[in-house]
Amino acid sequence: MIGRLTGTLAEKQPPWLLVDVHGVGYEIQAPLSTISNLPQLGEQVSLHTHLAVREDGHSLYGFASVRDRELFRALIRISGVGPKLALTLLSGMGVDDFIQCLRHQDATPLTRIPGVGRKTAERLVIEMQDRVKALVDGPTTPAAPGTTPAGMPEDATSEAISALVALGYKQAEATRLVEKTGEAGLPSEELIRRALQKSVR
Repeated sequence: MIGRLTGTLAEKQPPWLLVDVHGVGYEIQAPLSTISNLPQLGEQVSLHTHLAVREDGHSLYGFASVRDRELFRALIRISGVGPKLALTLLSGMGVDDFIQCLRHQDATPLTRIPGVGRKTAERLVIEMQDRVKALVDGPTTPAAPGTTPAGMPEDATSEAISALVALGYKQAEATRLVEKTGEAGLPSEELIRRALQKSVR
């Protein structure tokens, strides 16, 4: 089991990362909440990881904190919630916000995340109740050093839209959300973060 990786951030194409560890490149999928806080390309990064082993291959998922990883693991244990939807949930909502939904038994914020219907949201609120304590008590220290976003890509807007589409948004909706940020010159990670904030209001 690969529980943590520390290496050089070689590539970043949300939701995918490539981390070079002593000459070996690990392809990692990560939520946008983690990606937005990564250092610049070429700098060292440390991620808590979850390795999913299936018949058709191995997939590695990376997270800035243990709490993020534990929420991911708890989510994929719920029937009907796969890794892609779990990443989308973590991209659109932080651990603390998710815990508040559970405490108040309020599924509405979850339904604003793409791919999460009312029935799925309500089931998550019910079935995740017994997992709240572990999430509350879990470590909160992020693993990724630095919070400086990577350099401005050649076309940050297109990259942000592509990342939102990969998370389940329709092309038109992704374009609208990115355009609604109303900011020019921002890196793609910041555009994505702001677009996700608008989508859950």
